[in-house]
Amino acid sequence: MNTVVLNLEPIVHLSDEQFYQLCLANRDLSLEMNAAGELIIVPPVGGESGNQEARLIADLEIWNRQAKLGKVFSSSTIFILPNGAKRSPDAAWVKLERWEALTPEQRKKIPPLVPDFVIELRSETDRLQRIQEKMQEYIENGLRLGWLINPQDARVEIYRTGKAVEVIQMPAILSGEDVLPGFELQV
Repeated sequence: MNTVVLNLEPIVHLSDEQFYQLCLANRDLSLEMNAAGELIIVPPVGGESGNQEARLIADLEIWNRQAKLGKVFSSSTIFILPNGAKRSPDAAWVKLERWEALTPEQRKKIPPLVPDFVIELRSETDRLQRIQEKMQEYIENGLRLGWLINPQDARVEIYRTGKAVEVIQMPAILSGEDVLPGFELQV
């Protein structure tokens, strides 16, 4: 199954609350919305990709439990970016102070913030250009560090605020740098 993009803007503009209600009414679908108001239906991943994603989240969570610096989120979490897009990275981390600055209602629904750190894992059904555009959107909205892990091409793209994208070959050890101090991930 491929990603499906529906252009709703000529007919309706969904508010953040309407998008949230749409997600609740269609729990079996993974939905996102880009800044242009297009609804994106993301296909499920296969077993291999799902297992890789789970390992990434587990490694991030283990580091975070020790560091106690923020909150870790799975691919089921959607974030409202400053440009209005509603995006769901495969793994995300938000600095604790930024998370605690949200109201309880904002934390319960779709948090209106860009994560400090994200991981996108390219699955067999993902077009590379679409994920690269999504990573660029995160950066343009305030992401501090992001990794696009691309097993198909044995590469990792590292996105940083104000810097060109760095591409490295796998296997590699990735550093959380000053965003996730002490975090390292072997890919």
